[in-house]
Amino acid sequence: MHEKYMVFGYVRVSTDNQLENYSIDQQIERLTAYCKAKDWVLIKIYTDGGFSGGNTNRPALKQMLDDIKKIEIDAVIVYKLDRLSRSQKDTLMLIEDEFLANNVDFVSINENFDTSTPFGRAMIGILSVFAQLEKDQITERFTMGRIGRGKAGYFHGGGNSPYGYDYVNGELMVNEYQAIQIKEIYDLFISGKSMNAITKIMKGKYENRNWTATAVRNALKNSIYIGKVQFKGIEYDGIHPPIVSLEQYKEVQRLLYCQERENRKTTAQKSPFRGGYLLSSLIYCSFCGARYSANHGYYKCYSRSKSSEKFITDPNCKNDNWKIEELDLLVLETIRELVENKEMIQQLTSSLRQNNEYFIDTKKIHSRLESINKQLSKLIDLYQIGSLPIDILTSKVETLVQEKNALLKTLNNKEDKSEVISTFIDSLITFEAQFETFDLDAKRMLVATLIERIEIDGNNVQIKWRL
Repeated sequence: MHEKYMVFGYVRVSTDNQLENYSIDQQIERLTAYCKAKDWVLIKIYTDGGFSGGNTNRPALKQMLDDIKKIEIDAVIVYKLDRLSRSQKDTLMLIEDEFLANNVDFVSINENFDTSTPFGRAMIGILSVFAQLEKDQITERFTMGRIGRGKAGYFHGGGNSPYGYDYVNGELMVNEYQAIQIKEIYDLFISGKSMNAITKIMKGKYENRNWTATAVRNALKNSIYIGKVQFKGIEYDGIHPPIVSLEQYKEVQRLLYCQERENRKTTAQKSPFRGGYLLSSLIYCSFCGARYSANHGYYKCYSRSKSSEKFITDPNCKNDNWKIEELDLLVLETIRELVENKEMIQQLTSSLRQNNEYFIDTKKIHSRLESINKQLSKLIDLYQIGSLPIDILTSKVETLVQEKNALLKTLNNKEDKSEVISTFIDSLITFEAQFETFDLDAKRMLVATLIERIEIDGNNVQIKWRL
């Protein structure tokens, strides 16, 4: 610390001086008087005239940030916090990453904000709350805007328009030459051509696009071609013209997943990246923690079988192997016992009803959360225009944030529990009614909705349910 407290001053006005009530000269006058009263040495005042506080792209601010890394000073002083920035996120960044990181305190006269004091340092936490809220509000507005566009039928992909369309003035317009190719792919597939055959035909006929089997499959699965748009997994009716008919699209989807077509595939085509056995990816070794893999008729611990070096956790593991058909049968019989346990299912259903009764109250919780967000937003506005004292601001924000966090925790816990129970009951019902009619992949998916993991401990098998 210097014998004298050495500081830089920073002043700013935007282009609209009349609305701010404090000119450059007035700010300089107050900074000078404050430093004189404190017996501080005001080394230099950096001035940004005619620059918005909405971002940090200001010449004098940049120069000051460079200088504090070269010149040993004690603090940066401003007349009012929003002179540094009108963005809480930027304010927090400047204080933490630029000032405090270089052992420089920050002082705002109007709010009595001084990071060299315990109260001032505590205010950084408040600023971080505002910064996160500001970020969340921007994200929420952006997302709501995109959801609104989706509901209105607008494609949100911008310049990345799907093949067959051009993106013009915010809308999808049919590209006739590309649309011909999409229609031909649908016609060829319905006529019985395979993916590889269609790819070969398209490559030989249309040189403007490098058609691949993946591109062909994606075109056949994309509902954009029947006039739909999607956002966050939800499908909406689009305003753009379709390229293929709904009847064609439905027929293609039926053919894509029909059993006859699956039977024509090789093993590699059926599941090139997925386990080929009922319990693949679910089984773990209780000795070493490694997964079990299926090979040569047995489920084997990776550490013991050493079939894949990267999955070995203990090369000395001697946990038992299990015949694939025996472990599959054991697990399926255990699930069937669960299905036949009507008392247990009734208890789960009763628990779900109780949760649903609670969910009636979630409307109130959501309403209160919305109200809290609006109150926090208003506090930001009031604070930024200088009509709310810092002590009142601090108290109100802390109270609201604590209430919001408590509500969110309660809401998430209840919703998570209800969703898990509901999914589990639905899976049990599906297992009882349809399991034997499913193909292997569908059976694996259904089992995985009921079982989180299976642990092998020698001859003992422990099943951890998704409850």
